Amino acid sequence: MTLEEKLQNLPSDAGVYQYFDKNNRLLYIGKAKNLKNRIKSYFQFTPNLAPSSQLSYRIFKMISEVVNLEYIVVPNENDALILENSLIKQLKPKFNILLRDDKTYPYIYIDTNETFPRLEITRKIIKGKGIRYFGPFSVGARDMLDSIYEILPLVQKKSCIKSGKACLFYQIQKCLAPCEEKVTKLEYDSIIEKALYYIYNKGKLIEDLKQKMEKLSIDFRFEEAMVLRDRIKTIAKSELKSTLDFANDDNLDVFAVKMGNDRAIIVKMFIRAGKLISATHNFVNTTEITQIDDIYKTAIINYYTNDMPTVPNEIVVPFLIEDIEEMEAFVMSQVGKKAPINIPKIGKKKDLCEVALKNCDELLKIDNINTNQDIYSEIANLFNFESVSYRFECFDNSHIMGQATVGSMVVWDNNGFLKEDYRLYNLESKDEYAQMREMLSRRVERFKENPPPDVWIIDGGKTLITLANYILASVGVCIGVIGIAKEKIDTKANRSKGGARDIIYTKDDIFRLEPSDKRLQFIQRLRDEVHRTAIGFHKKQKRKEDKQISLLSVKGIGEAKVQKLLSYFGTFEAIRMATLTQLKEVLNEKDGNILLQYFKSKE
Repeated sequence: MTLEEKLQNLPSDAGVYQYFDKNNRLLYIGKAKNLKNRIKSYFQFTPNLAPSSQLSYRIFKMISEVVNLEYIVVPNENDALILENSLIKQLKPKFNILLRDDKTYPYIYIDTNETFPRLEITRKIIKGKGIRYFGPFSVGARDMLDSIYEILPLVQKKSCIKSGKACLFYQIQKCLAPCEEKVTKLEYDSIIEKALYYIYNKGKLIEDLKQKMEKLSIDFRFEEAMVLRDRIKTIAKSELKSTLDFANDDNLDVFAVKMGNDRAIIVKMFIRAGKLISATHNFVNTTEITQIDDIYKTAIINYYTNDMPTVPNEIVVPFLIEDIEEMEAFVMSQVGKKAPINIPKIGKKKDLCEVALKNCDELLKIDNINTNQDIYSEIANLFNFESVSYRFECFDNSHIMGQATVGSMVVWDNNGFLKEDYRLYNLESKDEYAQMREMLSRRVERFKENPPPDVWIIDGGKTLITLANYILASVGVCIGVIGIAKEKIDTKANRSKGGARDIIYTKDDIFRLEPSDKRLQFIQRLRDEVHRTAIGFHKKQKRKEDKQISLLSVKGIGEAKVQKLLSYFGTFEAIRMATLTQLKEVLNEKDGNILLQYFKSKE
């Protein structure tokens, strides 16, 4: 059965669908409340089967690769969500988000049924009505617990109470020997309360640890002091600075997502008893069709798939995301408790979301700088540049049969693509070499107003690299110039040629890098952006020209003749201003007179 036949016979049930390419490689897994409606929305059926023109650029690109689909019908939407998540983890499709950070975070717990309880760590639910949980803790739970036992004389081991006899811990003053009734329950409970205070007030715990460390140093117990020093560092990393005080017993989980250039960041913050107790973050490698809603959905599904001792009263996200009701139903099915997903508009919850988003920005900034610094240095070494480059300008041109000839320049620096610095050019030249010369010449004319970058990247090969270096030399500017072009296969170098690979050109060398090479991928990314921008501008200008052609067409002057006129005169304005003698250079006298009469009537 062909793809089109499958699309025409889809069921209207809930289910999960899978897209495959020509090599039967799995591209994408999705779920739908109604398979027929959801899958058909990706396609248009007339005049031929093709991706829908309403799709975003990224999804359009994926659907263009689809040649086959399979689907699984399930009883309801919630089952579809669970099956989708399971299949994505198992099959790892090319275009799906795969969030690997799906671990269960540790909790500190205490069994209040015991007369002299202890604090312990767990990653699973401990059965018992008197169990109190604190957490989850993304980092430092073990160091925090060990530190509490270092400062406070709690029962150190489970076996201590059962022994009925004071042990070494009592002699070194780390236990008050409740086993021999040397401390009352009331006195012990006050120590437990102080221990619980430390859990929610890490700053106070760190302060008391420092005092203990200084005392050990004074007593020349340096090895023990060093252990405390390392614990302090770990606990300090997990301490969250926030001026927010809920002054209530709210239990909230906050999820915030921001998209970077190649990766997205997920920040999770946990509020327990009105206090910001811990936070964690992880990066996600985004695909070409990654949507921010998909990342939110994946993060929530992965986190609440695990059993957890405490469930928040509310899940908070900064923005409205798709399928909220469906996600709420999923969480309830997993944890057995309703936890609504809310988007706060005002108040402290809104402020908390802003804190989470600000952390996203800072983490992405650091990640971007670290990643880019490595790439910049590697590119400088590869191409023997005199210094590391940070600002790049990339050029490409676009036209169809000489129509709507345009050029594009995109700009990249440490902050990513600088769209406010992009430039679009309407070009008059007829061949690609002359078009690139025209565009680069216009760019160097503005070097005084807009200084040159560190590197030019040209979508083209050796000939255009020579041209770019000549233009730069003519104005006395020396910057790096890189070209990127498809290798020739059977004299063809078009982008769709399956085996064609990108080749990098410089003034003196040719580089054939592996597709996995990060330096090549960086240059490809800039090339793809300038290509996308040029094509977008070309389509816009082409629509304008087509409109003008339709307005200009009169009886006896068809589109073919209009194209001849455009090729000769260059612009519609030049055609309008032409004399009969000039028009006769392209058309016969009769057609020339028809045009002149047409223009005169329009005046």
